[in-house]
Amino acid sequence: MKIVIVILALMTGMGASIKQSAKEMEQVKKRLELNEYKSYPNLLPEVEIVAPAIK
Repeated sequence: MKIVIVILALMTGMGASIKQSAKEMEQVKKRLELNEYKSYPNLLPEVEIVAPAIK
């Protein structure tokens, strides 16, 4: 019975560790993507005016 509890505790601990690692990897990925955008000079959206001119 003790071995079952130990195995269950190990599996729970490993699952929590993997979940935390996945969350941290996602945050690192977001930070790296934002850092890539810093090298671009201007990221303003391009706007096209489609309304008719008022005369």
